[in-house]
Amino acid sequence: MNFLSNISVTELGPLLSLVHESTTIKRHFELFAWLQNQVQRFLPHDILIAAWGDFSRGQICHDIVSPMAGMRTDAFGEGTLQPFLGTLFKRWHEGRHLPYLVRTEGGFYHEQLSSPVLARALASMRCGLVHGIKDQRGHHDCLYVFLGHDKLGDTGSRDALRFLLPHIDMSFRQIGLLPGQHFHTVQAETRIDTAVLEELEEEYDNGLSNRETEIMHWVGLGKTNQEIGLILSISAFTVKNHLQRIFRKLNVSNRAQALAQSLSRH
Repeated sequence: MNFLSNISVTELGPLLSLVHESTTIKRHFELFAWLQNQVQRFLPHDILIAAWGDFSRGQICHDIVSPMAGMRTDAFGEGTLQPFLGTLFKRWHEGRHLPYLVRTEGGFYHEQLSSPVLARALASMRCGLVHGIKDQRGHHDCLYVFLGHDKLGDTGSRDALRFLLPHIDMSFRQIGLLPGQHFHTVQAETRIDTAVLEELEEEYDNGLSNRETEIMHWVGLGKTNQEIGLILSISAFTVKNHLQRIFRKLNVSNRAQALAQSLSRH
């Protein structure tokens, strides 16, 4: 590999330390410290955006890691980054899934960005290094966008990213999700066919609506109210109201009893 063949003796120790530390990260602050110290030596950057999900449907979650003021994951709503990341992902996909470098004198800009803080931060960047990981099994592709200034565009940065990305990706996967980082999944496994809903409703024989039957399906899969709300694009409060109506219809007092009663009717 070009990256390894160009590593000097003085850089070998820090590189091995970087790889080792990537296996020990379990918390967000550990990830931040690792990225800002060890990874910076090989990939100098000011902002790192990690995104994952079904890019073809625009169903994307994201993490932002940056020392810049205001650049935090929870500062940007669900749809804020989707147009920007969708454009970058499309180029990566059309480029045969190879890392690519973007240089710009005027900074990065996307007309659909709704956050002034994000818009100003992107406008101050001069280089973008983009690479991803194609998920052939779960269809939850990952995209990593490094943004910075001239040093990020140095020769060999793309080779460094190709070598380091599996370790960076593993580090992100080892930390827990932040509130709201759940997929609005609409793939076949996450939506019940209308015929199945009708069949389940007949089995309950209790007048549950299609929505209530669908919610009971997700209860059976162990989903919380918040997770069900994200999947169905409704609030957790609305899910709670549906469950209260279900409990009254089934004459039960909690979700465990409601699930047990529904299973007993199979």
